[in-house]
Formats: sequence, C-alpha cells, structure tokens
Amino acid sequence: MSSIVKVDTIQENTSANGITVDGLNIKDSKLVTANSVVASNITADAIDATKIADNAISEEHLDVTSITGHTAETSIADGDTILIHDASASALRKMTKANFVSGIGGANNLMFYVTNNSTQNISNNTLTKVTLDVEIIDTDNKFASSRYTPGEAGTYFIHGAVHSASANNGDEGSAWLYKNGAIANNLLPFDIMGGAGSDNNLADIGTTVSAIVVLDDNDYIELYARQVGNGQAKVLGTGGGGVRTSLFGYKLIT
Repeated sequence: MSSIVKVDTIQENTSANGITVDGLNIKDSKLVTANSVVASNITADAIDATKIADNAISEEHLDVTSITGHTAETSIADGDTILIHDASASALRKMTKANFVSGIGGANNLMFYVTNNSTQNISNNTLTKVTLDVEIIDTDNKFASSRYTPGEAGTYFIHGAVHSASANNGDEGSAWLYKNGAIANNLLPFDIMGGAGSDNNLADIGTTVSAIVVLDDNDYIELYARQVGNGQAKVLGTGGGGVRTSLFGYKLIT
C-alpha cells in the first residue's frame, strides 16, 4: 500500500487528459468521469441557480416526470401560479391564474334589449323612426331617445323586429336599421302576413332585420319601419302577453 503525503496540489503533466485518481478523472477543475456524482451524496439545496450555468439545462435534459410526476390538480385558484416564458426579457416568469386569464376572451358587457310600450301611428309608404321607450336590458346605460350609442368602437350584432297592423290584408311592412341617420342594412323581401288581426280587425304584419355592423365610438343605431298600403298603419306596442316590436344587440368578441 502506498500513499502520497503532504501534497497540496496534484497537477497533470500535459493538458490533454487531466489526472485520474482511482478511476476518477479530473480535468480543468471538473469531474469528467461519467456517473461520478451519486445522488445520495448530494445534500439538500446543495445545487442552486448560482451553480448551474446559463443554458445548461435544455429540453432534452428534462424528463416528462418533471410535469407528470407532480400531484394532479382538478381546479385552480386565482392566486395559484403558473410558469411562463417572457419573450421580451427572454426569461422565465411566474404569473397568477387571475393575471394569466385577464387577457383571454372577453365579456359581452355592451348589450341592450328595448321595446315599445305604446302603439305608434306611422304614415303610409314613409320610413318612420320607431319609438322605443322600455329598456329590458341596457348594461352600460347607452340607450336613450330611441337610439343606441355604445360609445365603444367594435363590431356589433343588431336585430330589430317590427309588428305592425295595417288597414288592408296584403299590405307590406318592413323593418330597417339606421346607422348615424342613414340606412345600415335592410331585409328583403318584405314579410307580409295576410288575414284579419286582433287589433280592430286590422291585418297584422311582422318583419325583422338583422345586421353585423362596425361602429366607432360615437356611431349610433336606430330602428325604422315602413308600411306600404292604403292609409295609415300602426306599430304595435307590448301586448297580448309578450313583446311585439323590439331592438337588441351586443358587441361581438373578436
């Protein structure tokens, strides 16, 4: 048995292979022999971020158990955190669930549904603005004076329905959407309903119009109606147990 006594430094003679002690190769201040570090010999918290070189751990060095090996969760609270890659900083960051989902999807906060309470007389063959004075839904108080002004630019789905009564069977009725005082879209052909109605034996005419409309901040939407026949017609208000004439819409999540 032999030993080296009182030696402070063992140094290789050449720079090719380093030195080997009992099969353990040491070169350039590193252990280079495969499997030279046994996991059981590593104390808790012995390896931290300061001891791992940048980019030393990449995808091919991660086992699937780094994810699958953890306890499964079936729900997530707002304060729970997830790991993300911050592209602007090229770094990993943590983020709460509440912050993560705050920029995903959207809410239909801008929506309205209005109708009329009273019957409105309209002239023959004349586009007439429908008076809508009952707000069933108006999430942001944007409906006033029979006009919807959302105050927020976007794409909206708008639907109008007009239930009218005319003097003669076979008269024509139509519903129109106006944007900023001009026709936005109309539904053709006219919806004509013959036969005597229950309102003073007048003929009932029901028609609808729908459109997807792009609105700027100050744009507004109104509902118009027209009856073509003989004499005066009526736009019917709420009655008969339900809504007859109405206008509704909401902002699309795009």
